[in-house]
Amino acid sequence: MVDVAVAARGSAGKQKLYPSAQAALQGIVADGQTLAVGGFGLCGIPEALIAALRDSGVTGLTAISNNAGVDGFGLGQLLATRQIKKMISSYVGENKEFERQFLAGELELEFNPQGTLAERLRAGGAGIPAFFTRTGFGTIVAEGKETRQFGEHWYVMETALTADVALVKAWKADKAGNLVFRKTARNFNPACAMAGRICVAEVEQVVEVGDIDPDQVHLPGIYVDRIVHNPSPEKRIEQRTVAQGDK
Repeated sequence: MVDVAVAARGSAGKQKLYPSAQAALQGIVADGQTLAVGGFGLCGIPEALIAALRDSGVTGLTAISNNAGVDGFGLGQLLATRQIKKMISSYVGENKEFERQFLAGELELEFNPQGTLAERLRAGGAGIPAFFTRTGFGTIVAEGKETRQFGEHWYVMETALTADVALVKAWKADKAGNLVFRKTARNFNPACAMAGRICVAEVEQVVEVGDIDPDQVHLPGIYVDRIVHNPSPEKRIEQRTVAQGDK
């Protein structure tokens, strides 16, 4: 573990470790940008970076994320402050303000089947401009999109997604930005990181280069531009259900 006040130098001498989430976002976020934000529900979300983005005051954002957190936490904070103008996502069920803004015509929404959203991000990171999928053919999802028949089935063409900035959450990073995700917190984070022109990673542990076994690296540091250390994230649980004890 390292002192976050000490700036690290990653590959090619590039400084990647920043002393705070606010510092990590300085100079790279601006009004009207598109951001890709990792996470699934509240699992694997970059809590400190989202709060810093809220505090930055930038507006008119398009957010690519599986969902928008919950009311008052995660991306839900940016909905409350009206900093997001459009969501590209797949689920809104846990966020009443998300639902209210959408139904009132105050928030643009581009719905995606969950797997399609993941593949659009992956394609964006891989430099693939578009792909065909059977998912959504014959439904409202396919309206206005090119369709084509391959063999017996019809497919919908989906375009890739890229972002000006990606905000992701990982468990561990070395000073070169190589990331390790922990269990289900891996979710959309690698795809978001690869799809962002600039990627900022919030991590719980920072180690020296070489301390992570190369075979254990989930995302190479080439995709990560800045790192912020948050050793004690809140990690809220959306809904907790416990078994009742014997009576």
